[in-house]
Amino acid sequence: MTGLMSLWLPILLSAVIVFVASTLIHMMLPWHRSDYPKMPNEDRVRDALRPLAIPPGDYMVPRPETRKDWSSPVYDEKVKQGPNLVITVLPNAPFAMGKIMSQWFLYAVVVGVFAAYVAGRALPPASEYLRVFRFVGVTAFVGYSLALWQMSIWYRRSWTTTIKATVDGLVYALLTAGTFGWLWPGS
Repeated sequence: MTGLMSLWLPILLSAVIVFVASTLIHMMLPWHRSDYPKMPNEDRVRDALRPLAIPPGDYMVPRPETRKDWSSPVYDEKVKQGPNLVITVLPNAPFAMGKIMSQWFLYAVVVGVFAAYVAGRALPPASEYLRVFRFVGVTAFVGYSLALWQMSIWYRRSWTTTIKATVDGLVYALLTAGTFGWLWPGS
C-alpha cells in the first residue's frame, strides 16, 4: 500500500499536464469544431425564445407531468409534432472562462486523487512503472470518459461527439498514468 499523501506530486502534476493537453486539444486542433453545429434559423429561434425569459437550467420538451403521461396519446402526439428537445439554457452573460477553467483543473485534481487512491491501495512503493500505469490509467479513463456515454444513451447526444470526448479522456488518462508511473514513490 502507498499512502495518498505521498502521491501529491503526481496528482498535481498530472492535473497540470491534463489541463495543458486539453487546452491544446480544444484551442489548437480542429477536433471539436463540429461538436455543436449552428442551429438552422438561429436568429429566429433566439427571437422566439427571448421573450419567454427561460431561466438557466436543463429542460426536456415536450415533458409529461407524470409518469402515466409518458404513454398518453396527448404526449405521443406532441412528440410526433415536434420539435423534441433536451436543452441547456445558459445565463445571459459572457462565459466566465476563469471559473470554467478553474473547475476543469479541480476536476483533473479529483480524478488524480481517485486514481492515486485506487493505485495506492493496490500497489506498494517502488512498484514497476507499468503496474502503476495500468491501475492509474484505467481509473483515470473511467473518471474522464465513461460518464459521458450516458448523454448519448439517455439524451441522444451525438455519438460522434461522445466518442471524440472519450478519445480525449483516453489521452488524459494516458498522460495521468505516465505521470504517476514516472513519479511513483520508491521504497
